[in-house]
Amino acid sequence: MFDAAFLEHLQAIAPRLNALMDRFSEARVLVAGDLTLDEFLTGQVERLSREAPVLILRHEATRQIPGGGANAVYNLAKLGAQVKAVGLVGKDEQGAVLRRIFESVGIDTAGVLLDGDRPTVTKTRISGHARQSVTQQIVRVDRKSDAPADPDLQLALAAHIRQQLDTVDAVVCSDYGDGVLSAPVIEAALQHSLTVVDTQIDLHRFAGATVFTPNLPEAEKAVGYSIGEGNLLQAGADLLRLTQAQHMLMTRGEEGMSLFSRDGSQQSIPAFNRTDVFDVTGAGDTVVAALTLGLIVGATPIEAAMLGNLAASIVVRQFGTATTSVLEMKAALRNLIEPGE
Repeated sequence: MFDAAFLEHLQAIAPRLNALMDRFSEARVLVAGDLTLDEFLTGQVERLSREAPVLILRHEATRQIPGGGANAVYNLAKLGAQVKAVGLVGKDEQGAVLRRIFESVGIDTAGVLLDGDRPTVTKTRISGHARQSVTQQIVRVDRKSDAPADPDLQLALAAHIRQQLDTVDAVVCSDYGDGVLSAPVIEAALQHSLTVVDTQIDLHRFAGATVFTPNLPEAEKAVGYSIGEGNLLQAGADLLRLTQAQHMLMTRGEEGMSLFSRDGSQQSIPAFNRTDVFDVTGAGDTVVAALTLGLIVGATPIEAAMLGNLAASIVVRQFGTATTSVLEMKAALRNLIEPGE
């Protein structure tokens, strides 16, 4: 999987990475983000409908888990952190479900405000199967509003963030474009000394944040050109100039990750899992969670990036948005440094 030099390096720093993971539970994090509920509805195909040329499914199960920015919140909690969630949900059952999920793992929901004008962002994936066949997704139904959040709610979110700044070690901005990360909210979040930003669009809105974590398509959109090995350093420099960040962690799929810093350095980490990849949905949220916790407990930026890489290598083995734990991360690290054991 790795060349001999990197494997030797990973073996040398493994005790240090394990010690950092042992301290994840000390971390206090506030996440401001677009909170989404992911629903997975499955059923068995019975027949074609007489009403229309569509399948009739006999419902078997519905699974509801945090998605979007809520997945970042949930990943942090599952890794042991003390988490405060800030965002909006509708006055609907989906919002209530999301709150209950959060509260069941000890997440502080005082900053999750009700928006009476917009629904909780919900993505319902409907899948079906015949007897003795694999389950396949048939359709996805999204519930959301493109209308901006009420200005008073935006100010209330910003005020809550400012009130909490002294009680947390880092602020994470998880922006999925659903309206929570408005200008007042961003301004409040950036007042913290350690801010980690995961946004799909318009990175410059968060100028001055500590760390950004774009994937390759997001980075290419930001700089306006295709990124490859030949212009990787230039892209990193352009991204840092655009965002005024201290560090830029670009996730590059099977090519691993590249970390760019304001001092002009660039360091690369190979992908820790290139073969057992079933679903990358939500993997970016996992990277952000482990990276942030690493930085809080004293990891160097490259060590924190390795922790993010390690955590993501686990969740991509599972279908749908997923989380991992410190125990799973330690086991995965052990498997990496003991090839053939």
